[in-house]
Amino acid sequence: MNLHKFFEPFDSRVDAIFLPLRDVRIANRVLFAASNVADHSILWFFLAAARGLRKDGDKYAIRAAIALLAESVLVNLGLKTLFRRTRPEWEGDLPHDIRTPLTSSFPSGHASAAFCAAILLSDNDPLGLFYFLFALLVAPSRIHVRMHHASDVLAGVTVGVTFGVIVKKLFPISSSRKSAI
Repeated sequence: MNLHKFFEPFDSRVDAIFLPLRDVRIANRVLFAASNVADHSILWFFLAAARGLRKDGDKYAIRAAIALLAESVLVNLGLKTLFRRTRPEWEGDLPHDIRTPLTSSFPSGHASAAFCAAILLSDNDPLGLFYFLFALLVAPSRIHVRMHHASDVLAGVTVGVTFGVIVKKLFPISSSRKSAI
């Protein structure tokens, strides 16, 4: 399936939005750092561990960590092998180091992991908004650093949200904390 031709108009329009940001030093520092720290879901495992240290957080942390491992297998060994989409190329010299994955570009594993983790870690957590803010930084960072096309990221977000919601429904956790609602 030739995803590039199908999504090219959308990807080009979104990439045009990111193009001027690639000349902004602080944007490069922040977005390259966000992309790098989320490699291999390190950011999400760290946040899960931090959640596990908080009161009543251990079950949420364990569920999120196991789900992230399963999500990685689904995306990297399943979906990416079906599509084999090439990654975009950075024109000129990269302003910062970035690891280039060997897997297909479609869907974005960074975006999928980010939103799966955000869904699961925010469950019954008053700090839940922060998980989504991190996810909203990491996912588009992959477009900025040209490791993914915009459609790859959008597909990754969709997979991550779907997987997170399914895991949350199949493995609910009752909280001893009283709800404010």
